[in-house]
Amino acid sequence: MQGPGGPTRDAPTHVCVACSVPGALVSPGLALLVSLTAHCSHPQAEGASQGGLDASRADLWASASASLLQGFWCQPASQLSRDQLAALIRRMATQHVLLRAWQLSCLANLAARQGLQGDFELHPPDLLLFYNLTQVKEADCRAFIRRAAQGDTELLANLPDQRTALQHRALVCLGGPQPRLSASDLLLLGVLVCDMDASSIVAADPHVLQNLQHCPRLTAAQQAALNRLLGKWPDGPPSSWNLERLRALGRLASYISPGLWMQVKEAVGLDFFRSIVAACRAGQLRQRDARRFVTSFLEAKSKAVSSPSKRDTGRPCVHGSITAATLHDDLFLMRYDCRQLESCLGSSVLRANLDPLLQHPLPAECQQVVKAKLARVYPGGVPEEQLRLIPSLLYLYSLSEIGQWHITSKDTVVTLLAPDGALENQTEAILQKFLDHNGTVTGALLVAIGGSRLCWMSPRQIQDIRPSEFRLAGALDISSCPQTRKNVLFDKAREAFASASTSDTYYRFMRPYLGGAPVEELRHLAQANVSMDIDTFTNLNPECCRWVGLPVRGVGSLRLRSAGPNTPKSQVSPPLEAPPLTAAPPLGGAPVEELRHLAQANVSMDIDTFTNLNPRVLQVGGGCPSGGVGEP
Repeated sequence: MQGPGGPTRDAPTHVCVACSVPGALVSPGLALLVSLTAHCSHPQAEGASQGGLDASRADLWASASASLLQGFWCQPASQLSRDQLAALIRRMATQHVLLRAWQLSCLANLAARQGLQGDFELHPPDLLLFYNLTQVKEADCRAFIRRAAQGDTELLANLPDQRTALQHRALVCLGGPQPRLSASDLLLLGVLVCDMDASSIVAADPHVLQNLQHCPRLTAAQQAALNRLLGKWPDGPPSSWNLERLRALGRLASYISPGLWMQVKEAVGLDFFRSIVAACRAGQLRQRDARRFVTSFLEAKSKAVSSPSKRDTGRPCVHGSITAATLHDDLFLMRYDCRQLESCLGSSVLRANLDPLLQHPLPAECQQVVKAKLARVYPGGVPEEQLRLIPSLLYLYSLSEIGQWHITSKDTVVTLLAPDGALENQTEAILQKFLDHNGTVTGALLVAIGGSRLCWMSPRQIQDIRPSEFRLAGALDISSCPQTRKNVLFDKAREAFASASTSDTYYRFMRPYLGGAPVEELRHLAQANVSMDIDTFTNLNPECCRWVGLPVRGVGSLRLRSAGPNTPKSQVSPPLEAPPLTAAPPLGGAPVEELRHLAQANVSMDIDTFTNLNPRVLQVGGGCPSGGVGEP
C-alpha cells in the first residue's frame, strides 16, 4: 500500500522513518519512506492482484466496477487531483465497494489531506470510521455519526482507541452520556450500540433491541442485559410471546436464557425450535448461533422435567431406533437427547447418514457421543469420504487421532482447514497427512485455506512450497503469525518474487511478508527509495532494528529523516511552511496530541529526536542481528 499524496499530483508527501541499526541503516541518505496511513490494519486481500487501478487513467476511476475498485491501492490514488479523488470516493459509495481496513485507513488519510472530509454524506460509511474525529465540525456531528453508524465497526477490531473515540464522539453529539438512551438516540447510534456497556443497554429504550440485532456478537454481560430487557419487554412477558415475536428478534433469540425459555408456551417454543433447526440445516443460519440456541432451549427443557423417570436417566432406547427418516425431522433433538442418541443410534445408520446427522446443531455433549461412535465404527481412523463431513467435530480430535487419517484430496484439506474447521494447532498434522500421500501445496490451495493457516504449517512444509505456486497465491494475510513463522515465510516470498521487474512491483508482492525481513532487506528497500505504508512498517521484525510505530490518530505525515554522521543537524530541517523544531519545547515528554500536530504540519524531525520521544507513545524494540531467518 502506498501512502498519502500531497496537495498536488507532483509532490506526494511521505513519512520518512529510519531504523537506527548499529552499523547498518545509519548512513547518509539511507532511510525508509513510510506513507502515513494512521492506523494498524490488515494486509491486502488474499490472493488478490495488486495495484489494479492506474493513476494515468484516473478518468476511468469514476466509472470503474466494484470488483476493480476493490483492488484500490494507495500509490496511484495518492497522485490524483482533489476532484479525481472525490469522484473515486463517491463511486465507491454508490457501488457499495467493500474495502479492507488498511485500504480504508489510507483512503481516509488521502481524503483528509485533500480536504474532503466535509463531504462525508457522499462517502462510504465504512470510510467515516477511519476519519480524524477531532476534525468533525460540531454542526455536522449528528449527521456524521448517523452516517458512520451504518458502517462495519468490526473493521476497527485492531483499532480499539479509534473505536473508543468513535463511541465518545457519538455521546458528545448527544450532549454527553445519557442516563437513558431514547429511541431517537438509538436511531442515531446504530451499530455503535454494540460497544455499549450492559447498564446502558438495560436502561435504554426498548428500541435498543433493533440496534443489538446488528451486533456480530454480544459479551456475556450484554447477553445478561438482553435477557433482563426481554424479561420486561413492553410487548409482554415470555408467557405471552408468539412465533412472530420470537422471529422478530432475529439472531438475538439465540441468546435467550434457559430461564426465559421455561416461561415460553411449549407449542410456541417447539415451533420456533423447528424453524431454527430448519434454517440451520438449510445453511441459512450459522451452526454456532443455532447451537447456542439449541443448547439453551434443551437445558430449559431438561430443567422442566423434574422426575428421573421423565428424564429417561440410565434407560435404554425409549423412543425407538434412530433411522434416516428420524434424522430429517427438525425436532430430532427434542425427541433424542444425548443419552438417547448414545442408546438409539446404530452403526449402520451412522455410517450412511453422518451428513444429515451433523447438519443438526448438536450440543457439545452430543458431539462427543458421535465422535465416540465413529471411533467404534472406524477403529483404524475415519475414512476420507467421511472426513469431509466432520468439520464441526474436528476440535475434539487429538493429533494422534488425526495421524490415523488418510487424506489424498485437496478438497478434503480445504474442507478441514476452513475457518470453522480445524483448530490452528491441527493445521500441520492435517496438511502432513495430505503431503504423505503425494499431495502438493498449490497456489490455489494456499488461497483457499488462507494465510492464517500458513502460520501453523511447519517450517519444512513452508520451505517445500514451490516458488511458482507461492507466486500464484499472491498476497496472503500472515499478520497473525508468530515471528518465527514470519521469518520463514519471508524467505519463501523473497524466493518467489525476486524476479519482479521493478522495486515497486517487488514491494507490492512482498509487503505482507516484510514482517520477517532481516536488516539487509530493509537496507535494500531504503536504497530503492521504496514507499512503505505505516502498517507494514510498524509490523517489521522488532528484533531487526530499533524501531518505533507512531499511534497517530490524525492525518498528515511526519517526515523523520536519518541524519548521516556528516550531516549537520541544521540541515535536517522542516519545510518552510512548518514551524521549526528548534522553536518548539523539548519533545522527550510530548504526548500523542503534540506529535499529531507536528505530523499535520509536515515537520521533519531528526532521528535522534525521534528515537528519544516518550516510550509510552512509541513502541520501541531491541537490537538487530545482521540477518538470517531463525528457526522456530
